[in-house]
Amino acid sequence: MTDTVARSLARFAHGLHDRGLPDEVARSVRRRVLDTLGLCVAAHRLPTSAAVTGYALDQGGSPRAGIIGTRERVPAPLAALANGVLAHSLDYDDTHLPSILHPSAVVVPAALAAAEYAGADGAATERAVAAGLETTVRLGMAGYDRALGNSVFFEHGQHATSICGAMGAAVAASLLLGSGPEDTVHALGLTASFASGVIEANRTGGTVKRLHCGWAAQSALGAAQLVARGFTGPPTVIEGRFGFLRAFLREDADVDTITDRLGEEWEVPGIFFKPYPANHFTHTVIDAGIRLRSRVDPQDVAGIRVGVPAAVIRTIGEPLEVKRTPETGYQAQFSAPYAVVAGLLGGGGLGVGTGDFTDDLARDPRRRALMALVEVVPDPACDEIYPHQFPAVVTVRTRDGRLLREEVLQNRGGPANPLTDDDLTRKFLDNTDGRLPRESALAARELALNLGDLAHAGELVRALEPPEPDARDPRPASHL
Repeated sequence: MTDTVARSLARFAHGLHDRGLPDEVARSVRRRVLDTLGLCVAAHRLPTSAAVTGYALDQGGSPRAGIIGTRERVPAPLAALANGVLAHSLDYDDTHLPSILHPSAVVVPAALAAAEYAGADGAATERAVAAGLETTVRLGMAGYDRALGNSVFFEHGQHATSICGAMGAAVAASLLLGSGPEDTVHALGLTASFASGVIEANRTGGTVKRLHCGWAAQSALGAAQLVARGFTGPPTVIEGRFGFLRAFLREDADVDTITDRLGEEWEVPGIFFKPYPANHFTHTVIDAGIRLRSRVDPQDVAGIRVGVPAAVIRTIGEPLEVKRTPETGYQAQFSAPYAVVAGLLGGGGLGVGTGDFTDDLARDPRRRALMALVEVVPDPACDEIYPHQFPAVVTVRTRDGRLLREEVLQNRGGPANPLTDDDLTRKFLDNTDGRLPRESALAARELALNLGDLAHAGELVRALEPPEPDARDPRPASHL
């Protein structure tokens, strides 16, 4: 039997049953599951979350898996869809660098839905998430052009998160459905035809990007179920002449990075957690604003220069007139002018929280007046570091002529500046506050951080169900 990249990935994933996970990988997986669950609960405040929940319920079918943060159960692929949308909707989900993709928001929802469908235990789910995350990141790195210093997926306008995430989620789902290595190869073969995502909405608006991780998770789980019913895919689906790499990356793929030291060196522990609910390119801009908060009164600001890597300006700085005047909290999440102002004015969470990205605040006259003073420019020092970090150099000019400068060259939440367990707990409790009783949230936290010990991984999803609604409350539980 000819060896292929898909078969190497399948061998690696299935081999984890006997080899187990390194301790640092297992710990990282549990923290990422906790983080993702909190994001899913928090995202129910959004109209798009109600829309995707309603869509999933409208499809009917066998209720085999839960929509996180509700009491609703739907077919497993639809649970993966809804939960993937929830996980990515606040732009608060983790990021791998330098591939610039968000692996957990696809892989964790797909794995949890597959685990509920299959009745899998926590240890199997933990291994599946680890294998799915590693696959996602390595496929993303196959599209990283070292000479260019950027993702080829990104340069093509493709959302590597959903494209590579679908493939990683297919590995996770296939593991949990009890299939052998060849079925995982077939699941990859099917999912490659479902993988998609265009990121123009980052620039000029629209909420379609929120769908990407859910669509990818649904595609992966659907592919695994179809393979179990007899569908097959090409074993050369990744490196073949008409395969995944050629289709998305043309001639620019680094195929060797997918399998080089696979299972020996892990990317999973180095994935960056997000401290702020905004596009990751804005985070060091926020940090600079936070640092400047104690140095300048916003009323004394005459101008703000935000220096960032040239490659990110198209996302957070262009068109500048749009970025200076976001109409919604969602648009504000992709705006460097809003980011620096949010940092300057202060907020919740770990410095700036979900309550700082509302439609009203995006249109707030005080913030608009400050955003009008912001220019976003390429910075050569930042270019040298990107995309291993998303650095920023922010300079404030005051009305009396002073120049106040802050350099933030390392992202908070990455290996060089990690979030502590207390930070992640605060983020999780902030995200579940008002939606779950605190004691329920703390119990769910313990389950997530002990995932490998659970007899049934579905306990996690059930732990996040809201309380039964009061009989006098006309609202359905899914909207609490």
